[in-house]
Amino acid sequence: MIYVVEDDSSIRELIVYTLCNTGFKAKGFSNASSFFEAMKTQAPRLILLDIMMPGEDGISVLRRLRGRAATKKLPVIMITAKSTEYDKVLGLDNGADDYITKPFGMMELISRVKAVLRRSENSPDEVYTCGRVTLNAKSHTVTINGMLIDTTLKEFELLRLLMKNAGTVLTRDMLLEKVWGYDFCGETRTVDVHVRTLRAKLKDFGDIIETVRGVGYKIGDLS
Repeated sequence: MIYVVEDDSSIRELIVYTLCNTGFKAKGFSNASSFFEAMKTQAPRLILLDIMMPGEDGISVLRRLRGRAATKKLPVIMITAKSTEYDKVLGLDNGADDYITKPFGMMELISRVKAVLRRSENSPDEVYTCGRVTLNAKSHTVTINGMLIDTTLKEFELLRLLMKNAGTVLTRDMLLEKVWGYDFCGETRTVDVHVRTLRAKLKDFGDIIETVRGVGYKIGDLS
C-alpha cells in the first residue's frame, strides 16, 4: 500500500488512480490528521508527501515519522510546488528519500516510486567495516563500536556504495545514478548534502568519507 498525502484533490486523485493502474495499491489523504489516523491500522510501503499543506505541513509530518522507531525507515518521497534548492535540501535534511517537483509527469513519478521501493526492499547480505564503523546491509544498520547510528535510506545506501567500492573514487554523477536510480539532471548538490549529514552522524569517524576535489568521494581501504 502507498499513501498519498496531498491537499489538492485533483492531484491526489490522479496520483492514486495512476498508482492503482500500474500495479500498486494506494490511498489518498487530504491532511496530516487523516493520514496519521490511517497509520494506526496499516503502515504503507511508501509515502508520497506534499510539503505545502494546510494545518500541519509535510516537513512537520516527516519529522514526526523519522522520530518514531516504527516509521523512521519508512520510505518517503516529498512532493513540492517549489523548485528552490532550499526546499529540496530541507526535505532531504529531514530524512526524505527523494523529492519530486510539481508539475511532474505520472510516469516520472512511477519511476521514482519503483526506484525507492527497490532500494528499500532489496538489501543484499553484505557487511563492511572501516575502522570502527560497520555497515550491515541485511539488518540495514550502521554502528560505531557497536553503537547504532540512525541513518535515512539514502544516507545508508550512499555509505554502502562507498564502502562496497572502498579505495575507488566515485564521482557525484555515479553516486546519483547508483543511489537515486536515475539521472538527477546534474543536481550533484544532493550528494553533497547527504555526505555532510553522514559525516555529522558518524561524528569523530566522519572523515572516513574523503572528498576528492573536483571529482567526488571515496572511502579508503576497509579494515
